[in-house]
Amino acid sequence: MNLYEQQPYWLIKNGIIASYPSLQKDLKLDVAIIGAGISAALTAWQLRNSGLSIAVFDKRHVGMGSTAASTAFLQYEIDTPLTSLKHLVGEANAVTSYQLCRKAIYDIADLCKSLKSAFDFSLRPSLQYASFKTHTNSLNQEYNFRKKHGFEVHWLEADEIEQKFGFKASGAIFSADGGEVDAYLLTHALLTNFGKAGHKIYSNTDIKTIEHHKQGITLQTANGSVIKAKKLIIACGYESLKYIPKKIAEINSTYALVSEPLPDVRFWYKNSLIWETAVPYMYFRAVGENRILIGGRDDLFHHPHIPPSVIKRKADMLQQAFLKKMPHIPLKADFSWAGAFAITKDGLPYIGCIPERPNTYFALGFGGNGITFSVIAAEIIHDLILESKNEHVQLFSFNR
Repeated sequence: MNLYEQQPYWLIKNGIIASYPSLQKDLKLDVAIIGAGISAALTAWQLRNSGLSIAVFDKRHVGMGSTAASTAFLQYEIDTPLTSLKHLVGEANAVTSYQLCRKAIYDIADLCKSLKSAFDFSLRPSLQYASFKTHTNSLNQEYNFRKKHGFEVHWLEADEIEQKFGFKASGAIFSADGGEVDAYLLTHALLTNFGKAGHKIYSNTDIKTIEHHKQGITLQTANGSVIKAKKLIIACGYESLKYIPKKIAEINSTYALVSEPLPDVRFWYKNSLIWETAVPYMYFRAVGENRILIGGRDDLFHHPHIPPSVIKRKADMLQQAFLKKMPHIPLKADFSWAGAFAITKDGLPYIGCIPERPNTYFALGFGGNGITFSVIAAEIIHDLILESKNEHVQLFSFNR
């Protein structure tokens, strides 16, 4: 499965940070983790000091799946508005999921400080604007509902939006809590720290078969190596779906571009994350080197791959839409790519176990909040494996 096509900015910018060998022998472990992207790295890092023997396996190099193509918007708002989510999972659960995503942003901030390295991390406010006048009332209801539940939000009228952000919209929610990060760099840093704790990372190691037993799991690699583990964590993003017997998500293709460096350092008010109410929505933010990232224009997943002509057309559409909104910014695309994007029935991730795969835990951070969902998944799976109580297990379970 191609998780991205063409030139993700983070991969070109950072290159191969660290290389790991493929597995060439049999192993016995307490915990095996399939995947070496941001979800797996966060989960591995959470378990690094647990006293368990753990190893990470990926058929690619570290971070070169969906993580390399992530646009790394850190938002507590999920793709399903809070006013809609309350009807799907109940008001208390809906609010809790938003609160957990907000907490995850600040957990990432603390994590970046503790790792003492540069990950292009910043806390940023976000702005969600009404794409059409007909969306204004529902967006205002969303604002009031969030404010009622203690989120730090402000309602902006059309004149305030134009004054602060330089474009026209009939109304918008300005949220204080948001952030951005280079997920590819962070993934490498987490796994480096995990390795220093005495654990192993294996690249170019494709798991071909998984057998479940009463006492654990046996994995076999493409080259015939056998891994025996007591527990298995599957955190290989959208490719995890092949291990689940029922359909839990729709996969779309999404598109992004990063501009050439621009003369300005601050492009709009506080360089906020900006997105809209239309579905699918366009979003944009500032990135390092005085560049702007734009994403969106989702469509059905292209299999087996997306032709370069489609990516160029989508990138042109994103650029034109941005310039229509921000004609005063002389933006020109420098990098463009496409990535896989999964949508669940309620916009929430799936975390935990299914009866068909005993001793196995899934960290599936599907949706537009993949990184914040992965923080939540890492904490929940840590507690499940160590048999500690976690009050949020049911909220993200497969049988919710």
